[in-house]
Amino acid sequence: MSDTEERIKELEEEIQKTPKNKATEKHISKLRARVAKLKNDIETMKSKKSGRKTTFKKSGDATVSIVGFPNVGKSTLINNLTSAKSEVGDYQFTTLDLIPGIMDHKGARIQLVDLPGLIEDAAKGRGRGREVISTVRTSDLVIFMFDIYQTDFNVLVKELENANIRLNQKPPNITIKKKSRGGITMSSTARLKNKDLLLDIMREWGFVNADVVVREELTPERLVDHLAGNRTYLPSISIINKTDLASAQELRGLMKRFPEAVFISAKDNVGMDQLRDEIFHKLEFIRVYLRPQGKTADLNKPLILIKDSKVEDVCKIIHRDFKEKFRYAQVWGKSAKFKGQRIGLDHGLNDKDVITIVIRK
Repeated sequence: MSDTEERIKELEEEIQKTPKNKATEKHISKLRARVAKLKNDIETMKSKKSGRKTTFKKSGDATVSIVGFPNVGKSTLINNLTSAKSEVGDYQFTTLDLIPGIMDHKGARIQLVDLPGLIEDAAKGRGRGREVISTVRTSDLVIFMFDIYQTDFNVLVKELENANIRLNQKPPNITIKKKSRGGITMSSTARLKNKDLLLDIMREWGFVNADVVVREELTPERLVDHLAGNRTYLPSISIINKTDLASAQELRGLMKRFPEAVFISAKDNVGMDQLRDEIFHKLEFIRVYLRPQGKTADLNKPLILIKDSKVEDVCKIIHRDFKEKFRYAQVWGKSAKFKGQRIGLDHGLNDKDVITIVIRK
């Protein structure tokens, strides 16, 4: 064990021994920030030495990782939703490789990846955990898959959090600008409950002189995430499989406990349409249809963009020269003030907009 790891162990023991109350809250937060800094240093050093990157090849308009305990039906699900051929068996660890498949839905081609079952301590490498987590980190959406017998959400969420993956969160809205003198100044557009503690944490992470602008109700944990700079922020969906094996009373109880989950039976094709729609919605896709000048739009072949995309993004997809040769565009749909409105590159688009782009010859 290295000196840094030994120091982490000592600090974690001190955190465990310290009574949890209002008087010790600030002290414990500082200790946790110190632990996070040391762990971040170790992780940075390891990544520099290994230089390893995931060899997984992304495809389609987005990639969705299916994460779950062994034997909850991930392979059955991906075989149902895509053309992938993932081995199905009634025993644990059937899937030993990463198996991708493409789901076509509402004009989008969405890559689903069946991953080996995730188990406790996966973040430390147990059960091919590092390979699984590496793939999750490159995804655009995480599906947490459980069945009616295994619904311990906290275990899987904790494993991904330990691997610096933050679920259903936006990155902290903070700007830090280093300066040569004057100490640390922190201004905020929202209320800061623990400003002194936040400043202490910044000093713990090596900041001496800086101007900090905070645009949220910042917590110590969120500040540490920002300072670490290696967090991945992903949306997620939770699904509960094998509803065909549950009684009506059991299902009502589970639905009450997990109101935001999608309930399915992958084997019996129950809930699949709802799940497809939820995946599409969670990815925040919008569909834009191209209309050549003087012709009608092909409503069977949309361009798939993400929410808040602009005309400029459409140009980049069509051809690299379109932005440079752009003259104007016309739009029909929700983003238009009137049919055929003439617009520029910075015009924001909505789902199902129809657009004509005119370029210089």
